[in-house]
Amino acid sequence: MKTSWVKSTLAISIASLLNVSAYAQNTDDQSEANVEKITVHGMHRAYQGAFEYKEVPAAAQDIDLRLMNDAGAINLNDALDLSASVARQNNFGGLWNSFAIRGFSGDENLPSGFLVNGFNAGRGFGGPRDLSGIDHVEVLKGPKAALFGRGEPGGAVNLVTKRPQFRQGGEIKATYGSWSQKRIEADVQTVAGSAEDVGVRLVGFYEDAESFRDIVETERFGFYPSVTWEASADTKITYELEYTEQKIPFDRGVVAIDGELGHQPIETFTGDPSGDTIDTEVVGHQIEISHKLADEWNLLLGAGLRDTTFEGNALENNFDGRQTLFIDPNQALLSRFKRYRNFQTDYFVLRGEIAGHFDTGSLTHRVIIGADYDKFENDQIILRYRPPFFSSDTDINDLDLDQYLVVDIFNPDYSPLPDVELSDNLDRFEVQEAWGIYFQDQINITDKFQIRLGGRFDKFEQEIDNRLASPVSTTSQDDTRFSPQVGAVYLFDDTTSVYATYGEGFRQLTGSDFAGNPFEPNESKSAEIGVKADLTSMFNNIRGDVTFAVFNIEQSNILVFDDSEEASDGFFLTPAGEARSRGVELDINAEFENDISLWVSYTFVDAESTNDAADANFVAAIESGDPLINVPENQLSIQLSKGLSFADMPARIGSGLLYVDKRLGQTATDFYLPSYTTVRAFAEIEPIENLSVKVSVDNLFDEEFYTNSFADVWVEPGAPQRFRLTAAYRF
Repeated sequence: MKTSWVKSTLAISIASLLNVSAYAQNTDDQSEANVEKITVHGMHRAYQGAFEYKEVPAAAQDIDLRLMNDAGAINLNDALDLSASVARQNNFGGLWNSFAIRGFSGDENLPSGFLVNGFNAGRGFGGPRDLSGIDHVEVLKGPKAALFGRGEPGGAVNLVTKRPQFRQGGEIKATYGSWSQKRIEADVQTVAGSAEDVGVRLVGFYEDAESFRDIVETERFGFYPSVTWEASADTKITYELEYTEQKIPFDRGVVAIDGELGHQPIETFTGDPSGDTIDTEVVGHQIEISHKLADEWNLLLGAGLRDTTFEGNALENNFDGRQTLFIDPNQALLSRFKRYRNFQTDYFVLRGEIAGHFDTGSLTHRVIIGADYDKFENDQIILRYRPPFFSSDTDINDLDLDQYLVVDIFNPDYSPLPDVELSDNLDRFEVQEAWGIYFQDQINITDKFQIRLGGRFDKFEQEIDNRLASPVSTTSQDDTRFSPQVGAVYLFDDTTSVYATYGEGFRQLTGSDFAGNPFEPNESKSAEIGVKADLTSMFNNIRGDVTFAVFNIEQSNILVFDDSEEASDGFFLTPAGEARSRGVELDINAEFENDISLWVSYTFVDAESTNDAADANFVAAIESGDPLINVPENQLSIQLSKGLSFADMPARIGSGLLYVDKRLGQTATDFYLPSYTTVRAFAEIEPIENLSVKVSVDNLFDEEFYTNSFADVWVEPGAPQRFRLTAAYRF
């Protein structure tokens, strides 16, 4: 990968900015930071407008920078573990972020989509997202389709980046941890221009780390500069660059023998350490223009361009029933197949919206009117070698094991493997193009009662070139959809509100049916009621909020196996599956005057199929009432931290807990991942001004656990007890 210019630019830029004036990170600065956060959350943002949290007819969580630091989160998965509404899904051998919100995930063959500053910037194959450059993570729950557009019915994840704050200073942070983890981060900013009307911020990181998995090592690098120009008192322009490259081994995890985990050591890697590295690269650009039109109106324009590449080989565990070999408890030979992937995506987004308010008689209207356009190009090539099939009564002594790329999962041999010939498996180019117009009107009927009316018109086109066909076959579709949303909020007083909301949405599917036609989109209906309490208004010594919500979501047109007569001559899919998710949530985010912070997130989810169908991967029978894969009924996340003084030195200590209930580990089977509870702890001290030292321990009690799976031969184990030492210098 070509990175020398990026690394050189980062080094030169940081070196030049280190000459800026130092500033003290004292109590006054902390107060200023708190004020700044409140200001950011109160300003107009794309698709969301400017509303107090208690006025919004939907639940949301704001995972801010201090909470992520207290929890030791360095990647998006760590941050989302703090939200019990989010469940980890199959992450494609560690190559991307995949999650379900309120029980529903997206396409299992694509990374979960997330937003970056409101842009659909999570699409593509850029590898798992690092938190370097991220200021806070928003989990926006409920029916967001009326404004955000095509997405999942459970909600959306929005990453808010670190942007210039028009001050000079920064932070350098270094970490050394278990399994030779070495990580360095930099966050430096300054001002420029004769009127100091240009803010510059440079954020970057480099990490090289081994793993508790034998012979598995990753290398990551990211650079995220941004520039904000205050062109006038009413106009602000911000540009941001996202550049990330990662070298990540493709790791399908461990296997269960006869449906039981724990036989294979969690340290055993079953891939090929000499050739199973996937190289990913992301180059992304965002520009945003905010202009105040009048006292009550604001114009927001934005554009984004994001290119990703994903290339490399993978040696993957074969599925039971195809070529898997299990011999006896002392020797377990596992056959594997090999794939080469070359994925490239280009994603372009434009958006513009106007927000403001006006009165009609005694009614006050706060409106958002906007339009957006996006184009997603997805180019995928897959080559594959699959060993020949053998029946269950075949004598192993009659097999040429070199053909089966076997590994002993108890005592793996990482010697070079025999060469195998890869053949075409997939060669497809897909273009999804969409135009949307949206509106929202939140009307103050009285001082206490508000209603929200919203809707979104979408026109989308999809074209797929199957380049394996001769001649190349092209199929296409186009459609127009309307996604409505209605909601109501009743404000009892300054402290408490109740709300209800309903919305409909859809999500385009990738691929085509037996006739080569693109699939009809997923469709969803979502309803939610809840109560919000503002702790800041209720108590003099507490800041924060509490939210309790009840939700029900229905989804249709889920891809399942097509067992119709027309499709009987091959393995094809059809959008005929249906599912429902319903549950309750309790979220508490509180800060006490004695510098104690408490975060509690609990969710109960009942997510299940609601019709009989055949599984899209293994053609097993799904029955109505079967649970959805990787979705726990109960999930709980707690983080408790306290600031104090130790020998006249500022200090902070804290601990966190994550409980995840048992989950279905393979669709249409009785294979379950066991429940688990992990505990983390940290202690941080500032021995001299502006220098802090932190010791953190993850999985304090060294529990063996499994975070997600796709099948009983693709199960991701969680990390054992891990220590990290971090030193940070602020200037």
